[in-house]
Parts: sequence; structure tokens; C-alpha cells
Amino acid sequence: MYTYTEFDDAFVRERVAQFRGQVERRIDGSLTEDEFRPLRLMNGLYLQLHAYMLRVAIPYGTLNGAQMRQLAYIAERWDRGYGHFTTRQNIQYNWPKLSDVPDMLSALADVGMHAIQTSGNTIRNVTADHFAGAAADEIEDPRPVAELLRQWSTDHPEFQFLPRKFKIAITGSPNDRAVTRAHDIGLRMVRNDAGEPGFEVIVGGGLGRTPMIGKTVRDFLPKADLLPYVEAILSVYNTLGRRDNKYKARIKITVHETGIEAIREMVEARFAELRPEFTGADQEVLAGIEAQFAAPEWAKVSAAPFEAAYTNDPLFRSFADTNLAAHRNPDYAIVSVSLKAHGATPGDATADQMRTLADLAERYGHDELRISHEQNVILPHVPKGHLPAVHAALKAAGLATANIGLASDIIACPGMDYCALATARSIPIAQEIATRVDELKLEHDIGALKIKISGCINACGHHHVGHIGILGLDRAGVENYQITLGGDGTETASIGERAGPGFSADEIVPAIERLITGYLDLRNSPDETFLAAYRRLGAEPFKAILYPQEKEKARAA
Repeated sequence: MYTYTEFDDAFVRERVAQFRGQVERRIDGSLTEDEFRPLRLMNGLYLQLHAYMLRVAIPYGTLNGAQMRQLAYIAERWDRGYGHFTTRQNIQYNWPKLSDVPDMLSALADVGMHAIQTSGNTIRNVTADHFAGAAADEIEDPRPVAELLRQWSTDHPEFQFLPRKFKIAITGSPNDRAVTRAHDIGLRMVRNDAGEPGFEVIVGGGLGRTPMIGKTVRDFLPKADLLPYVEAILSVYNTLGRRDNKYKARIKITVHETGIEAIREMVEARFAELRPEFTGADQEVLAGIEAQFAAPEWAKVSAAPFEAAYTNDPLFRSFADTNLAAHRNPDYAIVSVSLKAHGATPGDATADQMRTLADLAERYGHDELRISHEQNVILPHVPKGHLPAVHAALKAAGLATANIGLASDIIACPGMDYCALATARSIPIAQEIATRVDELKLEHDIGALKIKISGCINACGHHHVGHIGILGLDRAGVENYQITLGGDGTETASIGERAGPGFSADEIVPAIERLITGYLDLRNSPDETFLAAYRRLGAEPFKAILYPQEKEKARAA
């Protein structure tokens, strides 16, 4: 993984020192809150419902044991002993004191981390496939390109004050685990007819109050052209993007209002101007970055302990069947660690749990960890023979829940428990759904199911691309939860359709229960997923399950 250079370290420490002075002036009253706001946002500091919140960047979701251990230390030293992993592969601390934030940032700098550009109208943390560099289906590890994009975008003078925030996601696999079509720019690695790797470039995706699936602006872009092409897209957006209305300022609105063909022409024209200016310097930088992402030296470990545990231990077998994914090395596995124990807050990890994960990465996983956009943690390189020991340690730490990709593996935003923008609670609803799913003992029978919940129309819980999406709203002072169906964040991306009237906080969990148990009667085989059944049957059978009273009214009529 990438290691900071002397320049990187000096740059980050200078920003910490600069912000320390700004915090001191805010505390002594030299700066008003209005004057301080743009300064704190440049350093990832928000003012939330009850306290400040610091959002720390984990570029493309990759970190090592020392960094995870430092995140645990920060949680205990300056927060309340836990951190919250987000859908942008970041971590948030929800209770820091303003006076402590510079020390938190300094502690991050000690392990090559920061909070720069995790907020504001700039290019945010570049996200990537959480299996990058390990997945069996991968064309190429996309993280070196993600790191190149991070270096290029950090403090880029032209793009610090964009019309609105800007998000880039990248995957090196044909199976999209990075939700690229719901980003301002999505990059999917593909091969051309000659077998050369390059990128399908997607623009104008996004969720929020106006959800849109991104459109392809280039079917194939050679890797060598990526940086000037991305800069061309940003340059066009920075010129055209609306600044008169923040709700219409994202690039998805620019693409929608201008048209993809016109956008493509402008991007290609700007690309033709920019490409000669790069003179190959970016490729020299990329070559140096790629050397730091070389695969580890694979260990030779007997698989016998794995085979014995799989045969004799039902709990381990359930974990292996649910939480393991195929690795590029057949003697290894990718381990997804659920931060969604039934009834727990999705995405939260205690300091002790973070230290356990750091220990496991260092002892068994080539000192690598990943954060997924689904708010879980990944051990990307684990020899199969070590998996029983890993499972035992996870179980002792409360991290062995075998529910990855299942109904209780719910994505949830912080909602009204923390966020000043939220209009309804998300966390308690997610906890209640997960608890009820566990009580039903049907989770593994139901199979793959993505439930996502947002506490407001900003859609930080990605509900629009959930197989079942839940949106919490305020209706005359009462929480109301709308359900959307059929969303998908993969390579077959789609926006969910609203099912009908919303449900109260007391009604939403029974409604979800009806929906998932009713689906079992609708599917044509145990292998047909919820999404596949919905696409085959359409919305009406599912609406009839959700709103049985409407069905009764129709019969009576």
C-alpha cells in the first residue's frame, strides 16, 4: 500500500499547524462561527446536531494495522471509545471537543492519515472496490490509479471551490462493488478488443433528492489518458455547473440539463487541449505508485485446519459460506468482517474491536485492511489455513456475525441521532429490522438482500440503490418511512421505485417483515434473489404484500 513521502508528510503537518491556529482563534473569539465554517470544512470538521464531528479519510478504503490501531487510540483518547465507518470508506468521530481536534489530526499524521477534503465543495475521498488487489474476478488493481487521483486532486487550485461536492469511484472488476454508476465520475476497468486494460468513464450519477444513474461518456479510455480526461470533465463541470441553486449544482443536473452528447463534445474538446500538457509526468508518478501496490509474498499454509473446521464446526461453516469471497490466490480467501451484529449500530466499531482487527491483519493478513462502502471491514489476504484462528478471534470480539450480504447487513446513515440535516431516525430502525430478522431465523433462507436506510432526502444511506430502500421523512412532526423497491448499485444499476404511502415508526418493521417473508412465496426457486424476483414479476405483487388493506378494498369493490 502507499506510504507517505517526505513531501506528503510535510504537507499534512503544515495543514495541521495551520488549522491549530485557526481553532485557537475560533476559541478565543477572533473568528466567528461563520468565518470558521469554511476553514473547518476544509479539514473535515462538521458541526452536527449535538457536537462537532471529524471525518477522517481512508483513501480508497485501504489501511494497515498501525493505522487501524491509531484510529482506536483516537477513539479512546478524544472521543467516546468508538468510531463510525461510512459509505465513503471513511471513519467519523462524533463527539470530539473543538480544542482537541488539532491533536487528533496530528495523531493521524503520525501514521500517514488526514481529514483533508472529506468535506466541502471539492473532490472528496476517492473510493474503490473493497476487494481491490485481492478479488479473483479483477482485471487489475485499481488502487494505484485511485492514489494518483488522490494526489492530483488534493489542494488542486482549480477544483477547491466547485459548484458542489464531487465524488469519484473506481473498480478494476467487471462486477461492480464500488457503486460507480451512482457517482459524479465512475470508472470501470474494461478491456478493449486488443485485450488492453482501460476504463469505461461514467458521469452524472448521484443519489440525494434527485437520484440518477450515471451515463457513459467514454466506452474505453486508455489508462495513460485517464488523468487529463478526468481533469477535462472537472473543468467542464466547473464552468457549466450551477451556483445559483445548491440543489441543482451537482454534475448530474449539469449532464441532465445539457445532455450527454453535448457534455461529451465539450469534454473531448477540453481533453484535446489538456492532454499535451501532461507530457507523461503523470505516468511516471503512476509507475512509482504501482510499485508500492505489488502483491505480498504469498505464504504457504496448509489448508487442513480450514477443512477440519468447515466439516466439524457449524458456526465456522456458516461464517465461511457467508463472509468469505474468492481470492486471486486459490490458497487464500477474502474475509468480510461484519460491523452489523444483530441489534448493533451499523458501521460502529469500538476501540477494542479496531485493535483486534489490527492484530489479525498483522498476524494473518499481510498487514492489510479495507473499509467497504457497506460499512464493514475487510481482511483481503488471509491464507485458508488461518481462517479458523481468525474466526475464533473475531467471535471473541463480537465481530463474527455471519450476515454479509444478507437482510441484517443494513447500510444506515447516522440519521436524527447525530445529523443536523436528518428528518427521521435511521439507526434504531436498522437495529429493529436486524433484530427481527434474527428472530425469524430466515436470513440465510432469504439469501442475498440489500436493505439500505436514509434519515433524509440527502440519501447518505444509499436507499435509492437498495433492493429494499427506506427513506425517513418528517410528516407534520411525525416520522414517516417510505419504501422503495428494486434498486441496485452494481453493474446492472437501477434506482428503486417508490412502493406507495409511507409507514410510521411503529409500522415500518412489520412492513419489512411482510415484504421479506412474502418474497419467499413469490420466488420461483430458492436460488432466485429478491432483486431477480422483483425484476421478473414487477412491483405489483410486492405492493400487494406491503399494503394488504388495499388488496382487501379492491376485493370489496
